[in-house]
Amino acid sequence: MTTIALPSYEDATSRYETVIGLETHVELGTQTKMFCGCKTEFGAEPNTQVCPVCLALPGALPAMNGAAIEATIRIGLALNCSIAEWCRMARKNYFYPDMPKNFQTSQYDEPLCVDGYVDVVVDGKEYRIGIERVHIEEDTGKTLHVGGATGRIHGATESLVDYNRAGIPLVEIVTKPVPGLGALAPEVAKAYVAELRDIIRSLGVSDVRMEQGSLRCDVNTSLNLPGEEWGTRTETKNVNSLRSVERAVRSEVIRQAGLLDGGTRIFQETRHFQETTGDTRPGRSKETATDYRYFPEPDLVPIAPDPAWVAQLKAGLPERPSAKRARLREDWGISELDMQSVANAGAVDLIEETIAAGASPAGARKWWMGELARRANEQDIELSAVGATPAQVAELQKLVDEGKLNDKLARTVLEGVVAGEGDPAEVMAARGLGVVNDTGALTAAVDEAIAANPDIAAKIRDGKVAAAGALVGAVMKTTRGQADAKTVRELILTRLGAS
Repeated sequence: MTTIALPSYEDATSRYETVIGLETHVELGTQTKMFCGCKTEFGAEPNTQVCPVCLALPGALPAMNGAAIEATIRIGLALNCSIAEWCRMARKNYFYPDMPKNFQTSQYDEPLCVDGYVDVVVDGKEYRIGIERVHIEEDTGKTLHVGGATGRIHGATESLVDYNRAGIPLVEIVTKPVPGLGALAPEVAKAYVAELRDIIRSLGVSDVRMEQGSLRCDVNTSLNLPGEEWGTRTETKNVNSLRSVERAVRSEVIRQAGLLDGGTRIFQETRHFQETTGDTRPGRSKETATDYRYFPEPDLVPIAPDPAWVAQLKAGLPERPSAKRARLREDWGISELDMQSVANAGAVDLIEETIAAGASPAGARKWWMGELARRANEQDIELSAVGATPAQVAELQKLVDEGKLNDKLARTVLEGVVAGEGDPAEVMAARGLGVVNDTGALTAAVDEAIAANPDIAAKIRDGKVAAAGALVGAVMKTTRGQADAKTVRELILTRLGAS
């Protein structure tokens, strides 16, 4: 096997132009499936939420889920799409073991929503991402390959199929190709998915939890030399975190540039992103529309939304996330750059909820964008999954504001909260981490510090009160950081007659 010399990302983007496109699948939060009455609860025992319709037993006929159609129209409207006055479902034919019908009920040439856009801001510049289509379909089941080292079919000893997810309403949002992004293509892709997630979450139609698969992204990437036609694209399937979307684009740019540099053509194929290594691996050759042999679904009537109803849905849309961020930025008194950092970290809602629970904007931002963001980055997880709730962060900041904790002790308490030891007050009590500000309890430690540092004490007696900081540090060390620094300083100055 020939080893390919891979260029750096900077080198690749200096010589090739990148074109990206994103296909995002959103599981709707309806109570029942798309074409039957089965429940859609996540985490139920395998194959307990199934019926003759979603198992495709002979003679079972589908019935449309009206709530799913409404949710799809609201998504389309929020993405500035036009809503079709008439469209229909289609059969998409292909074989997967977790597709009971051996076809997927989807939409083809007549989608429900078309021609929209989403605006995102990266490095202070706004980019408009065109939306080709938003259509409704059904999700597949889930196959689990066991007995191997990778979790994939190669090397597995057996495969298990869970049909609980088969038939859950799924919305697919397809962008138009996005050229001209240069080296910022990965960041723009990540920002788009983040904005899309915020928009859909604001509508209340899905929990859009990437770690549970209710939001999944397929990333299309191609390279071409400047002035030439767009290159052959690859599709990286089921990328399941914002950071991975960025890494998948970056990895494909490097890989494809290395192939093109060596005179190797790019094949249209699906690929799988490897979380551990940060690169992509080949899956299968990529089908075209003709391979799927689409034809209109004969068992379902067309969809014809009443324009008056669509107008009513549009009038009832919630505040756009971009408008909400602008309003919160004013309320919190922060810069556009700071708000962009908050948005990129996925912390807008977390900070807002923390403030609603009683924290100040500055206090809420300090914890989510500081200690908690650091932990999330170290563990390569979303900030919302780090292990602390907005209510707990607000309680932590209240303990600091009340003088019961200092910042150092609060970080230790937060460590216990994240570890699942309880709420901040419970962790503080269990670990004995409260601030000591009782003068009687601190006097002995202050006298000990003065006796151990006579030269510094002499400077303070001579009026050089700035030197008190060294003695404060000594007392803090003796008390394991639990002394109240202000009280300690006042005691030092009083004992040395410098107050």
